[in-house]
Amino acid sequence: MDTASKSVTLPNRKSLTALLVLTLLPFGAQADLNVFACEPEWAALAHEVGQDKVKVYSATTALQDPHYIQARPSLIAQVRKADLVICSGAQLEIGWLPLLLKKANNAKVMPGTPGYLEASAFVERLDTAANVDRAQGDIHPQGNPHVQTDPHNIAVIAIALTQRLAELDASNAATIRAQAADFSNRWGEAIGIWETKAAPLRGKRVITHHRSWVYLLRWLGLSEVANLEAIPGLPPTAGYLSDLVSKLENSGVAFIVRSPYQDARASIWLAERTGIPAIMLPLTVGGTDASTDLFSLFDDIVNRLLDASK
Repeated sequence: MDTASKSVTLPNRKSLTALLVLTLLPFGAQADLNVFACEPEWAALAHEVGQDKVKVYSATTALQDPHYIQARPSLIAQVRKADLVICSGAQLEIGWLPLLLKKANNAKVMPGTPGYLEASAFVERLDTAANVDRAQGDIHPQGNPHVQTDPHNIAVIAIALTQRLAELDASNAATIRAQAADFSNRWGEAIGIWETKAAPLRGKRVITHHRSWVYLLRWLGLSEVANLEAIPGLPPTAGYLSDLVSKLENSGVAFIVRSPYQDARASIWLAERTGIPAIMLPLTVGGTDASTDLFSLFDDIVNRLLDASK
């Protein structure tokens, strides 16, 4: 065959332009940071700060107890490709996160590296305890890990997350900081609205299923008088609940609070015998249909508490 007769297909002008644009793009702008969040609240915060500069994966949902998660192959795969792992810490994920990190073998996100962020380490942790053992239930010697229930904690952690994302993606650092500043302004305004709206709740007495709410209670000035779990993390026993009924007579308790993933039967049983309203509060984003992001999470929490106290 005459080689001169062969036809050669050249790229058209549109294809050449696209190729040129891709060539000229800075390397850092071609890929988003992969963020692995242990809990939905940190996934939501990463979205607020990073926006289109991050791809975020949440290891858990609001309908799961974050203490008890299986280190599934799908989670290992997500950690393996992560640029940043952000978790509550304070040993909340001690039953599964260390195994994920070991199996993923991603040196970028190991504790002590810029790719690992322990959210609760940046705020004051309540309920620290010494000399504890597993016989005492879900006790966290480093402090209560559920720091996300106080929006002031979210504000502080957002600053730490912003600095870390900017460090990991220097080419987009200015954009990330600008997005974080916008979030901070909107968040500060929202906190003022929530605190004004929730003022009538101050001084109310509360029973909680588990000590998941200590930061929320401190923020709103509520008082926790009892837990449904005699031993943290273990289901309430009939005997313990019966004792609570007698102790709660004329106690002035306003409501009984549980999280979405906790069995409702204990709080309903106690409510029926004491007349104290039993309510479910979203512990994190996605816990209710209304709590679709961090802002609507606290909108819903405050609204539910006010509705129950009427």
